[in-house]
Amino acid sequence: MGAIVKHARGLALIITVVLTMAATTSVAFGQSTGTKPTSTEVGVSDKEIRVAVVADVDTPLAPGLFQGSVDGVKGWAKFVNAHGGLAGRKVVVDFIDSKLSADEARNAVISACQNDFALVGTSALFLNNVADIEACVDKAGAATGIPDLVVIATEVAQQCSPTTYAVNPPQIICRTKDAHPQTYQANAGRAFYYQKKYGKDLHGAYLFSGDLKAAENANRASMTQMQKAGSGIKQDFEAIVSSRVQQSAYTPIVRQLKDKSSNYAQSGSAVNTTVLLRKEAKLQGITDPNFIWDCTLQCYDKALIEQGGADVEGQYVSTLFLPFEEASSNKTLANFIKYTGKDDVDGFGVQAYASGLLLGQAIDQVVAANGVNGLTRKAVFDQLATIKDFDAGGMIGSTDIADRKVTNCYVLTQVKGGKFVRVAPTTKGTFDCRARNYKRIKLDLIR
Repeated sequence: MGAIVKHARGLALIITVVLTMAATTSVAFGQSTGTKPTSTEVGVSDKEIRVAVVADVDTPLAPGLFQGSVDGVKGWAKFVNAHGGLAGRKVVVDFIDSKLSADEARNAVISACQNDFALVGTSALFLNNVADIEACVDKAGAATGIPDLVVIATEVAQQCSPTTYAVNPPQIICRTKDAHPQTYQANAGRAFYYQKKYGKDLHGAYLFSGDLKAAENANRASMTQMQKAGSGIKQDFEAIVSSRVQQSAYTPIVRQLKDKSSNYAQSGSAVNTTVLLRKEAKLQGITDPNFIWDCTLQCYDKALIEQGGADVEGQYVSTLFLPFEEASSNKTLANFIKYTGKDDVDGFGVQAYASGLLLGQAIDQVVAANGVNGLTRKAVFDQLATIKDFDAGGMIGSTDIADRKVTNCYVLTQVKGGKFVRVAPTTKGTFDCRARNYKRIKLDLIR
């Protein structure tokens, strides 16, 4: 997503940023100015820039939950180091496991504050207190905070923190978080595709995550937009389902789908919930090829096909990044797969890798303006606040990072013959970025 900086200060900075943006997918690497790097900030020595990835991985409830985020950050670091590093320094990644625990998450960010320059690819579901991130003291002794480039941020406190920047911005419009109702945003572009292909009389079930209230709220924010887009995909009923239940929990849900002659269903929880829903539907005889089985990021995972087999044929999966099968169409995507490892890539990983590219762009902008020894957390915050049009070299949909605006770009894939196959738009390496895809709605979800 080659960024275009729209709010740079002064003509000279605008020129240097534009030249830097044009250089490569994540801007120039290891810029050589003839100046010898020194230790300028916490986590920045003369030879290294240390970053931390805090993620829920080692947990019996969901083993390996966000391993993809860890792999994506490590892949980004390998790519950067293979191309000269950043600001004349090697990138080193510290993985800290938050283990689906609020205490572990807090301890992780405290450790990162003391040892690392920035947080990259953060994926901790129970990171509900960001005081330690915002009050993190820099090398000069100021409570500048530590840049937090997140993949998963479920709590509003983290989503709307001034230290948080995300390649997939939060659904809540942060300035409305204390209002009643609040305003939410989402990309609902695929609803228009479904209506064009299957007609306007679409209706069915919306299944919300039952494991975390913040996740349920996120489901409601996005799924309600699907009901409003165009003529809407009307709700026949809703259900709150934990990702830990057995297939039998879906028996009454599928029965309702049949009783109401529904032709649409979407689960907003982990990928296994969609697998169980589809298996139960098959068991109860819902085999209509025109039934729309809908899912987003979490289903773009080889586990969907490995666990679901023939039962998940026809499953739609919408993403805000290019399908991995199209690596030949985009250099950044090809590098993501190469340096992360083709067996380790997933939807969380691609966003973590893009988060690294975002940090790299901000660092290169700092170097362009202030030299290799101008690298501080404050300087990176200042640059992140200028990035309005980021697309990681075209790998993800163009996103306004600074203003936390969800992209209106998406790609829709469908499982066909045991593979994810692009269905819209049809041209490889492209996104549907029509303005109509972006929707806002008022909901009172924070009580």
